[in-house]
Amino acid sequence: MKIIIGSKNPAKITAVKNAFSEKELEFISLDIPSGVNAQPFSDEETINGAVNRAVEALKKGKGEIGIGLEGGVQETKRGMLICNWGALAANDIEPIIAGGARFILPEEVAIRVRSGEELGPVMDDYAKIQNVRKHEGAIGIFTNGLINRVDMFTHLMNILVGQYQYKKKSLENQ
Repeated sequence: MKIIIGSKNPAKITAVKNAFSEKELEFISLDIPSGVNAQPFSDEETINGAVNRAVEALKKGKGEIGIGLEGGVQETKRGMLICNWGALAANDIEPIIAGGARFILPEEVAIRVRSGEELGPVMDDYAKIQNVRKHEGAIGIFTNGLINRVDMFTHLMNILVGQYQYKKKSLENQ
């Protein structure tokens, strides 16, 4: 089976590989645009980015499964939350979506994101580390390393893969 990942981000690629236990798999990562703003600013926009990546990855990679993972932010009365969404596209089923961890960003980070900066570069400045988005992510910084971006997206991928397996099994039993 060929699984097409709609991203070249190493954290996302590792998370996808972590979620599949089958032996005979081929993973291909493609740089697929999300079709949304570089910094998604709501759950809806972040979901759309994930679905767009999954659907386009499936088409362009000519695989059996396309995966889209997208990070974003969601403004609430309590502050700006980090959010992450994933989508799994496969032939003959509607894209499956799932959301993952959320937490409130420190106000000094949120202010910069609200002003139009992307979270990734803001986190590089904040943490004084390069490429935070490709490694520990904001979640790794703000959980003191207890959870990193790979862990966060692996959890999300496990939800997606589990839903996919359930749907496949349900279709086979019809």
